[in-house]
Amino acid sequence: MQLVRHFAPTAGLALALLLGWEVYCRLSGIPSFVLPPPSGVVRVLWTERSAIGPHALATIGVATLGFGLSVAFAFAASVALHFLPWLRRGAMPIFVASQTIPIVALAPLMILWFGFGLLPKVLLVILVTFFPILVSLLSGYAAVPQAWLDLLRSMDAGRAAIFRRVTLPAARASFLAGLRISATYAIVATIFAEYAGARRGLGIYILAAKNNFRADLVLAAVALSAALTLALLGLLRLADRITAGRFGGPADAAG
Repeated sequence: MQLVRHFAPTAGLALALLLGWEVYCRLSGIPSFVLPPPSGVVRVLWTERSAIGPHALATIGVATLGFGLSVAFAFAASVALHFLPWLRRGAMPIFVASQTIPIVALAPLMILWFGFGLLPKVLLVILVTFFPILVSLLSGYAAVPQAWLDLLRSMDAGRAAIFRRVTLPAARASFLAGLRISATYAIVATIFAEYAGARRGLGIYILAAKNNFRADLVLAAVALSAALTLALLGLLRLADRITAGRFGGPADAAG
């Protein structure tokens, strides 16, 4: 019941927008090849499921691999930057500069350098999703109350013990926030990489549908990509609920 109350406003607003879209398409007389109604998008999504399905699976595979590697790399980098302040001072400007590169320019270069295989798409997903996770982890590490650190130091705890028992658990909320931000980019980055050049994926499907002037197929692929992003966010929310309360505080260091 609590879950229903939580999502009821969002579902109601989404249904109202879709209903308004449907009514406008039916009453305005706008051609369906210009702006198909939501019912037409749902219908073509079902009738073309055998064609769009393999492309969606290819996108899911790339996004999952790229996002997983991004999380691993961001965590490893955050630990290194946390323990080595000189490395943080030197590396952070480079990481920030990497986020200023337009993805519209980088994606074709990735394809040019690494071909049409898996590698360029995974690298692009990592580049897009890496920075928010890294920054959220570093912010979480820095937010540990000084009293907790003083308590552990009074127990003769080393830097590694302090990090493991207090700093890392305290960064959990920031880490999950960074994951949610990056997750919203993972599918989009994958599709953009496929759009720039790939053999299979929703990006290629959208490009082919656009070239054939099939707005309904384009919107069907867009709706599917949005559903995949929401599913990924739902998995992260589930992970948040499962892991809530499983991390101890500074008192655990006494053990």
